[in-house]
Amino acid sequence: MNWTERVFKLKEHETTVRTELMAGLTTFLTMAYIIFVNPSILGDAGMPKDAVFVATCLIAALGTTIMGLYANYPIALAPGMGLNAYFAYVVVLKMGFTWQAALGAVFVSGCLFLLVTLFGLRGLIIRGIPLSLRYAITVGIGLFLALIALKSAGIVAASPATFVTLGDLHTAPVVLAVLGFVLIVVLDKLKVPGAILIGIVAVTIASFFFGGNQFRGVFSAPPSIAPTFLQLDIKGALTGGLLNVVMVFFLVELFDATGTLMGVAKRAGLLVPGKMDRLNKSLLADSGAIFAGSLLGTSSTTAYVESAAGVQAGGRTGLTALTVAVLFLACLFIAPLAGVVPAYATAPALFFVACLMLRDLTELDWDDTTEVIPAAVTALTMPFTYSIANGLAFGFITYAALKLFTGKVREVHWMVWVIGGVFLFKFIYIGGH
Repeated sequence: MNWTERVFKLKEHETTVRTELMAGLTTFLTMAYIIFVNPSILGDAGMPKDAVFVATCLIAALGTTIMGLYANYPIALAPGMGLNAYFAYVVVLKMGFTWQAALGAVFVSGCLFLLVTLFGLRGLIIRGIPLSLRYAITVGIGLFLALIALKSAGIVAASPATFVTLGDLHTAPVVLAVLGFVLIVVLDKLKVPGAILIGIVAVTIASFFFGGNQFRGVFSAPPSIAPTFLQLDIKGALTGGLLNVVMVFFLVELFDATGTLMGVAKRAGLLVPGKMDRLNKSLLADSGAIFAGSLLGTSSTTAYVESAAGVQAGGRTGLTALTVAVLFLACLFIAPLAGVVPAYATAPALFFVACLMLRDLTELDWDDTTEVIPAAVTALTMPFTYSIANGLAFGFITYAALKLFTGKVREVHWMVWVIGGVFLFKFIYIGGH
């Protein structure tokens, strides 16, 4: 018996090495955009882009390796979309905290995440949060990402009269971003692997001819990770009023990661008696990745829903994940290429991901206003206050209040009262951001 059979049990899962390798390549191509998007977003917060690029590749490789070898799941991990935007544009740029303190908040949330997973509290918390609010969080983050993407592309601009208005559509960045978005959607519809990545690369290449971008080569030795490695400020996170930030990181990580893990595992046929024990291992793997990512110097790491593409291609074991991890390590040597990707090249990718996140709107029960109104409040408040935290806060408070005043108190889990109460206390006694 060779090592792949011994470690990954390929025959038991009715798969082969070739199938697993191809599934890994498919997953990698669908999520490799993160190595360009994450440094771009966190770079806006003042973080050194080269070091963030290295941290992104390393944590994706490390987290995915643990997922593959420890849990034997075909699921890849990387810094999560949405939370990196919250980290940069809200915690650092809007609330005024240093990126080191923000990394400290990610570390604290990662420790909490690890504890609730180890003690089996993760399922209890999730069961306590209404489905409508869970769907709303995904939709709200999608709207938040959409606003950031349109701003990065130059399609949306600031206006003193109306807050936001249409940007100058005749500039090269806007035209290239629009063409990139159309390209991504078309390629995705045609089921071309790596549609998002192809879109980013195509716009970047075009930027050298039409956007005044400078080509600096493709390959080089990996940059130093020293500027972000162990630079987190845990004391600043605990003493600087970042409690609600930690809570947002924790809650979004909780729903996003758990939902993704269970959804992809179900599609791979792994949520059946006899294979459920590996789900707990996968939860631990993904909890540990958040903790490790903050030490390397990146925002929260999570399981990627793009892993479903690899599962669709036949991936059933950790060998798929291990393939993804090796490919992320190989990416360490393309830092010059990552460094020249302009914001308007990653904007179409962001906007595409944002559009897909809106599909959860269809899951809401539109006949029950005590469910759908808090969900709508949650989703709409996120982009309009430029804060995921505010969306969560108003959503939980609205949900609890409507259930209370319509005589449906018994429908509300005690966890909602606790979370809503914490947010209400913050608004009354501390004030909002």
